[in-house]
Amino acid sequence: MATGETGFDDVSYDLVSVQYHSLKAGHDYGQYVRDAKNAGRDDIASFFEHVMAEDSDRARRCHEFLKDMTGSSDAGPAMS
Repeated sequence: MATGETGFDDVSYDLVSVQYHSLKAGHDYGQYVRDAKNAGRDDIASFFEHVMAEDSDRARRCHEFLKDMTGSSDAGPAMS
């Protein structure tokens, strides 16, 4: 496996990157939902909530792939 400049293989780096950006975006979308609700646009708020759920699922899937690749469940969100 190539390790590039990070010392991590490319696939691990890519998964971590997608996970980070999905979690960051999910955090930002909370503000977008509030903005839409404050503007009386529940339809748009619902759209942002849907997008936020997609990013949350994307981050969870990255976590699962990373866990599978490393054989570990030490890091990441608590799963129910």
